[in-house]
Amino acid sequence: MLRSSDAVARPDLVVAYPRRLGASAHETASHQELARRLAGLLGCACDVDYEPPAHPAGAARRLYYVPAMTLGAAAATRLGIAGEADLYGGVVPYDFVSTKAITHPTPPNARTAPPAGWSARLQARLQGAVLAGYTVFSPEDAQLAGHLLLRAGPVRIKPVEATAGRGQRTVRDATELQEAIRAQNADDIARCGLVLEEHLDAVTTYSVGTVRLPVMAASYVGTQHLTRDNAGKPVYGGSDILFVRGGLDNLAAQHWPAPLQRAIGLARRYDGAVADCYAGFFASRRNYDVAEGRGPQGDCRCGVLEQSWRAGGASMAEICALEALRDDPSLPRVRARTTESYGAGQAHPAGAGIVFDDEDPTVGRIAKSAGVVGHGDTQ
Repeated sequence: MLRSSDAVARPDLVVAYPRRLGASAHETASHQELARRLAGLLGCACDVDYEPPAHPAGAARRLYYVPAMTLGAAAATRLGIAGEADLYGGVVPYDFVSTKAITHPTPPNARTAPPAGWSARLQARLQGAVLAGYTVFSPEDAQLAGHLLLRAGPVRIKPVEATAGRGQRTVRDATELQEAIRAQNADDIARCGLVLEEHLDAVTTYSVGTVRLPVMAASYVGTQHLTRDNAGKPVYGGSDILFVRGGLDNLAAQHWPAPLQRAIGLARRYDGAVADCYAGFFASRRNYDVAEGRGPQGDCRCGVLEQSWRAGGASMAEICALEALRDDPSLPRVRARTTESYGAGQAHPAGAGIVFDDEDPTVGRIAKSAGVVGHGDTQ
C-alpha cells in the first residue's frame, strides 16, 4: 500500500545537491525537475541552486537531498544524511559499490587484487542471479578474463562508470579482445575496474525497482528500449513501467507474466545480497537492470546487469507514478513512461511532460519527456 510514516518528519526543504561536476545541460534540467517534483510530493519548498552555508546560522532546517550521484559514506556524514529518509538515492560504504563492478567476481588467479572492502561473499551470493562475467583491475587480468569467457562465446566489454550503454563493445575473438582492452584507459581500470561479461543476442532489458519517500512508497517492473544518439550509436531511449504500491515484496506478490516475475525475483536477490554483504549501505531509490536474451548456444539467459541507487533514466516515470498514486488512493497500478530521443523534429508522446528539448553542448539535440499512460489494473 501507499504508506505514510508518522515516525519520519517531513523535510523543510528539498535541495538538488550534490550536483555532478561537468553535468550536461539535459542532465542538469532533469536533476532540477526531479527535485522540484519531489518537493511537491513532500509538500515543502525546493532549492535547485543550493550550496551548503560555510557558517550555518539560526535554527537548522531539515533538508531532503536529491544528489546526482550515489554518495559515499563520508560525503553523506558531512551532509548529515543518516538514513534513507534523508535523500532520494543511496549511500555506499565504498565508492566502487555504486558501480557495476560489484556484479561479478575477479577471475581465478588474478594478478591485481580488488580494492579494500571488496566482498567476495557477494559474488558467491549472486551466482545464478547474474550473467557469466568477471571484474578486473588491470589490463593483464582483462586479457585473462576475456580468454576464459571467449571459450563460451562473444564477450561484452563494459567500462564501469559509463551510463546509458555508452562505451561498451562486443568482442568475438582474441584479436578483438586485445584491441578492445588497448582502447581502455589503464588508470581507469586500476581505479574503478572493468567488467567483461557474456554477450547475449535478442536482448530485452527489464527495469525493476522501488522508491521510498518519507510519505509514500511504490515499486515497479517494466522494459527499457534503445534509440540512436546523434552519432548513430545505440543508447538508452526510455522505459515503459508498471507501478504498484509498497515495496519489492509487494511487487513480487502480484500476478505478472513469467518474464517479469523472473526479473523481479533476480532483482530482489541482488538487492538482498548487497544489503547483507555491505554494512552501511542504504538507499531510498533502488533500480536494477535485468537482461534476458539468447546465449551462443541458442539458450535463454537471464541475469541482473547492474544496479542504480541514484537518480536515473526511470526517475521521472517514478515521480509521475507517485503523483498519480497520491492523487487517487483507489488506484492499484499505474503505468508510466519516459522517452529520450535525439535529433531535430522529434515528436513527444501524447500527454507527456517535457523535461528537456533543446540543443545540448555535450550530446547535441535531445528531447526528454515523461508521463502516466495508464491507470488501474494495467498490463
